[in-house]
Amino acid sequence: MPRLVLTGFMATGKTEVGRLLARRLGRPFVDTDGLVETAARCSVAQIFAGDGEAYFRRLERDAVEEACAVPDAVIATGGGTLLDPDNRRRLVGAGPVVCLTASAEEIARRVGDVSSRPLLAGHNGDRLARIRSLLDERAPVYALATHTVDTSGLSVEQVAERVQALVAGR
Repeated sequence: MPRLVLTGFMATGKTEVGRLLARRLGRPFVDTDGLVETAARCSVAQIFAGDGEAYFRRLERDAVEEACAVPDAVIATGGGTLLDPDNRRRLVGAGPVVCLTASAEEIARRVGDVSSRPLLAGHNGDRLARIRSLLDERAPVYALATHTVDTSGLSVEQVAERVQALVAGR
């Protein structure tokens, strides 16, 4: 059985939906940000603050490789994971890629406190503009996903049902 990859912007539900899908499908769940944090022994926000985004992206490449080695896994990626061509190649080769989306306004509402969101830190006054900018930058790689599910206004359960139906071909 191929792996199932969830990607998309921050606060679109990748981790929570991934956990639920893995439970429902009886498959292992792997979160690439979690693998990065385990390897670095600190949070993603701390990695960005202390070592920078380039270092985080190197750890993320290792995490993607590790995640793709887990048979039948449901994999949740970080929001910028697909920007790296090696990550993109590995993940697309691992199984269907489902991009979870939401409007910029919905994302801003869900994010709340930006202290754990390094790419939004320091953008409190113009957070919505920053989210829109990042969404525009990432749109071409998100468009490469096999399927897309808009999570705006949906519960985790509803999103999981839609993802499950898409990958089952219903």
